[in-house]
Amino acid sequence: MTVPYNHRAVEKKWHDIWEEHPVNVDDGKKPKYYCLDMFPYPSGNGLHVGHWRGYVISDVWSRYKLLNGYYIIHPMGWDAFGLPAENYAIKMGVHPAKSTADNVANIKRQINEIAALYDWDREVNTTDPEFYKWTQWIFVKMFKEGLAYEKEFPINWCPSCKTGLANEEVVNGKCERCGSEVTKKNLRQWMLRITKYADRLLNDLDKLDWPEKVKKMQSDWIGKSYGAEVEFPVEGKDEKITVYTTRPDTLHGATFMVLAPEHAMAKELATDETREAVEQYIYDASMKSNVDRLQDKEKTGVFTGSYAINPLNGAKVPIWLSDYVLADYGTGAIMCVPAHDDRDFEFATKFNIPIIQVIAKDGKEIENMTEAYTEASGTMINSGDWNGMESSVLKKEAPMMIEKMGIGRKTVNFKLRDWVFSRQRYWGEPIPIVHCPKCGNVPVPEEELPLRLPDVESYEPTGTGESPLAAIDEWVNCKCPACGGPAKRETNTMPQWAGSSWYFLRYVDNKNDKELVSKEKADKYLPVDMYIGGVEHAVLHLLYSRFYTKFLYDIGAIDFDEPFHKLFNQGMITGKNGIKMSKSKGNVVSPDDLVRDYGCDSLRIYELFVGPPELDAEWDDRGIDGVYRFLNRFWKLVQDSAEANVAETKEMVKLRHCLIHDITERLESFSLNTVVSKFMEYNNKMIDMAKKTGGIDKETLSAYVILLSPFAPHIAEELWQVLGHDTSVFAAKWPEHDEDAMKDDEVEVPVQINGKTRAVISIPVDISKEDAIAKGKEAVADKLTGTIVKEIYVPKKIINIVQK
Repeated sequence: MTVPYNHRAVEKKWHDIWEEHPVNVDDGKKPKYYCLDMFPYPSGNGLHVGHWRGYVISDVWSRYKLLNGYYIIHPMGWDAFGLPAENYAIKMGVHPAKSTADNVANIKRQINEIAALYDWDREVNTTDPEFYKWTQWIFVKMFKEGLAYEKEFPINWCPSCKTGLANEEVVNGKCERCGSEVTKKNLRQWMLRITKYADRLLNDLDKLDWPEKVKKMQSDWIGKSYGAEVEFPVEGKDEKITVYTTRPDTLHGATFMVLAPEHAMAKELATDETREAVEQYIYDASMKSNVDRLQDKEKTGVFTGSYAINPLNGAKVPIWLSDYVLADYGTGAIMCVPAHDDRDFEFATKFNIPIIQVIAKDGKEIENMTEAYTEASGTMINSGDWNGMESSVLKKEAPMMIEKMGIGRKTVNFKLRDWVFSRQRYWGEPIPIVHCPKCGNVPVPEEELPLRLPDVESYEPTGTGESPLAAIDEWVNCKCPACGGPAKRETNTMPQWAGSSWYFLRYVDNKNDKELVSKEKADKYLPVDMYIGGVEHAVLHLLYSRFYTKFLYDIGAIDFDEPFHKLFNQGMITGKNGIKMSKSKGNVVSPDDLVRDYGCDSLRIYELFVGPPELDAEWDDRGIDGVYRFLNRFWKLVQDSAEANVAETKEMVKLRHCLIHDITERLESFSLNTVVSKFMEYNNKMIDMAKKTGGIDKETLSAYVILLSPFAPHIAEELWQVLGHDTSVFAAKWPEHDEDAMKDDEVEVPVQINGKTRAVISIPVDISKEDAIAKGKEAVADKLTGTIVKEIYVPKKIINIVQK
């Protein structure tokens, strides 16, 4: 008699068994496979069904690899320092240490309900001093190698979070964490010289098995370009303004120059008539973020009143300020060729600046230009000695020609800027630097790490540009590690990215108090084979992680220079109308009730069934009923068939191998939603077959259970036992299909008379032409009334009898 499917009892039973007898054990003989999730920051909202999706995808892949004979490194931890955790604590009126610990406990409970293969012995937490000891150690190493340095300059400032932000943390001119409008503030900052690694970060993208769109995003962010720096003398002054251009071939068409409002010469170039307007424009620009400045559709600017001299033709070039030019890109000054650049054309048209065409299609000048001519090639005109040259050829040669003339030099430029690495907040890793009036900046000795974050009652941001740590005199005042004299600790803390840029290394040796990671374990378990997470981290996190890995490789801490071999970005689960789930919008769907009502296995499968895993999908609870019915039907089929003990037939063998082929092929291509639909399709086929045969053979059902186990591990374990197995289903081997077993023994073909189908018959696939035609004639014998003039057989396709 079939026992009804009780998901709560089944799932509790196997949770308890797995706790005592883990299915993923390192026996020292299996090859390793490291599958990693992007670890969460412990939000107070807990997990919603969107978070579940990524964790289910990674667990399905991990269990698949386990069944293919690997020992799986599948860890989990907490990205618990930084703005999100601190802002939540302020909102709740508690200390971030307490709120973070509470949130971790709640999310860990929810994650455990996913029944993932997470090895909690490897757990890490970025706020643990034994973890951030090594975050600080990396910083000290970077400082000693000249990669960490101090600089005072205008940075993005969030007036709500009261801290500086890297450019990457500003989205549409707003703080990505709180949504406040970002302004500018001049502050002393710690920087990391990521630009030193720009070429390697760009070139090594070629060896990564990552989505092309992610590699392009990284490439565009690094932004390597080739061109020239050209020196423009300033009329009436001894100074020269250096511009960077990727199109030195158009130098004859430069009719004006634009400087960033922060350029060192911006105020100096103002005349008595323009000074007030220039200073007001500089102030207004300082209140905008870089992102806003680049995205503003309407270009603004102010004429300084001064002129530069075009070094190629001696023409006077008016010098303007405009906030679409950034001080930290190139030289902070550009030459403008409005005839061949859309942005320059718009600016010149608005401010009535001359437009001189220097590239023409077929050498013919455009009369009354209404838009910039931006074709990649053409013939040079209005360009003195360069007239008649092909522009694409001149573009390559011009940098060398300018260099020979002594008016500039060929150069390479990057959009990538050095990383703003300090925050004026409490909840972060203390930066292990001591400021000594005699010795300057001195790192905390490595043997004294970790430099612990002091426990304080008041941790709210000050708004003064200094971290709350600056008010703790007993912590700030210290002795210089170098000379022993009075000194002060650095009071800024590290950004949230500090711990998340290298955490994946620590998982494999998280209890080592002597090394960041031992060479033995690094060689055995690293790097990461598969990294799964959202595309929103395509630039920031992945770029920083690659930078850290390359640096650690350079200093000999590890023997590889790329952290993640393969990357998969899952799509987002949204609320109705594609709106991102958030507590403030009231559209968050918690997995807790769904697990209670339908079970973990049903929710795991439904998370994958909602759509292609790489695409966003709108959540709708109603579909989970269908998944639950599918599991119940399969449960009943296995129970009934196990009792019937049916012998296999040719049809069952063929179905089994087709099933194995189809599921494996779709799983390997990460088409996980179609894997689920195939499970349902084959379940229906087996149920129909069982009605005729009294059940399905145990070998076919066993293969189905193994294939299903990565997706629905609890029900798979239980049905594996029902089928008579006394080990875990995860001790089994992923089944392989047999191509010959998938082939049809017979095929249905239509029998035609004079091109019209009169019957359909089944014939052996390897039947001879003579036998096929004989069977066809037999099937339509009562319809053959004339003289047969031709007999046609197209193997496996058709039989046609032609008669008069």
